[in-house]
Amino acid sequence: MRLADVPRVECVTEIAAEPKRVWALVSDIATPARHSPELQEVEWLDGAEEPAVGACFSGRNHNDMLGEWRTVSRVTRLTEPRVFAWEVVRYNERDLGDALAIWTFTLEPLADGSGTRLRHGMRLGPGRGPLNAYVERYPEREEQIVDGRLALLRTGIEKTLAGVKAEAEA
Repeated sequence: MRLADVPRVECVTEIAAEPKRVWALVSDIATPARHSPELQEVEWLDGAEEPAVGACFSGRNHNDMLGEWRTVSRVTRLTEPRVFAWEVVRYNERDLGDALAIWTFTLEPLADGSGTRLRHGMRLGPGRGPLNAYVERYPEREEQIVDGRLALLRTGIEKTLAGVKAEAEA
């Protein structure tokens, strides 16, 4: 996959808990930080204490290949108990103009009433970030670079979903 293809990844799990319980977890920005291998900590900004469209939060991220970085994200969609989405608008101290990435949790009750189907995913861009710079340095390896980053993101999303599932079903 190439950056121009608008790379994205999404994973899904079924949770034996009602959507209201799952919603309480996924709409809490601290939940992914408890389970993600990259997202280490989060905090609401500008006096916000809970999700609302337009509210911003910071995140500190780390992985062994990319090092450490900070982001600022803005909540873009909040439809309780169905969709919670945010866009990354700042990378380290640089305002991006366009979103570096858009992250989403989507919930739907299972048809048989036994729980919730939870999807968690993200798409890169349209904002330019460090991945763009790396690809520009090694254009002949673009597909390998993008596929490698998507694989890391998929692993993180899967671990986050597994953590949400474990908490919701406990």
